[in-house]
Amino acid sequence: MNKKILIAVLICVCLTLIAGTVIRYTSVAHISSTIRVSNNNQQSEKADESQMENAPVVSAKGAILIDASDGQIIFEKNADQKLYPASTTKIITSLVVFDILGETQTDMDSCVIIPKEAVGVEGSSIYLKAGEKLTIRELMYGMMLQSGNDAAAALAICCGGSMENFIDRMNQKALELGCEGTHFVNPNGLYDENHYTTAEDLALISMEAMKNQEFRQIVQSEKWQSEKTDRVFVNKNKTISQYEGATGIKIGYTRLSGRTLVASAKRGQTELIAVVLDDSNWFNDAYNMLDYGFSRQDVISKQS
Repeated sequence: MNKKILIAVLICVCLTLIAGTVIRYTSVAHISSTIRVSNNNQQSEKADESQMENAPVVSAKGAILIDASDGQIIFEKNADQKLYPASTTKIITSLVVFDILGETQTDMDSCVIIPKEAVGVEGSSIYLKAGEKLTIRELMYGMMLQSGNDAAAALAICCGGSMENFIDRMNQKALELGCEGTHFVNPNGLYDENHYTTAEDLALISMEAMKNQEFRQIVQSEKWQSEKTDRVFVNKNKTISQYEGATGIKIGYTRLSGRTLVASAKRGQTELIAVVLDDSNWFNDAYNMLDYGFSRQDVISKQS
């Protein structure tokens, strides 16, 4: 009987010692894990703080920088503020033209007759004449490189059937892309209180446009000459010649809208899109935003 009691006591002592060891080990492991998580969080916070410290200071009233592959926002300033796009409007004009060409199986080299309503439109012009025949390709290059407001009007009327129908399609397209702060009343971006967008919406529109290879070819061209009319269009977007890896896309300006710019660039597998609205320092601000994006390791590593 004494032996049984002794054995029972020894078993209880052993179990107590084992339990204590497990508890101590668990506690140490938990503390160690907590320390690691805490250190990781601190490192992440320090990285975020470092990135914020290096974030660009821009003059734009509204600005945004996104990853062109998935729309991830890398930097923004008042990105949802309603502002005026000026000629960057022509990005969505191009999108709608391409949609209509696809639906009607019309070739870019098809000719259209310039309607009188497209002649003499104020602002930037490629000096169209009523009744002359031009290819859709020439009008597209004239609109996106030379920023011809008359070219935008001609494309809208000829492709949309009427100006009103085309503008309806522009607004419908914007909604399809998730643009909740955008409304258009013309295809060229001439100032109107009811013609507005946001930096974020314009980035979404631009990201969609850059998926079209024909569009990309247009907006990354420094110069283009028509074989039929000998018109020469020089790209007003200086990003193409000034910024390393530039791929597009469009500038805009009116006195009331201010200076607007959508600029894109690609380095390695990473392509970024910068948008600045109402910005007196438009090109430098866009370049600084792009530099900031390309310096971010989290942006670069995501594509590697």
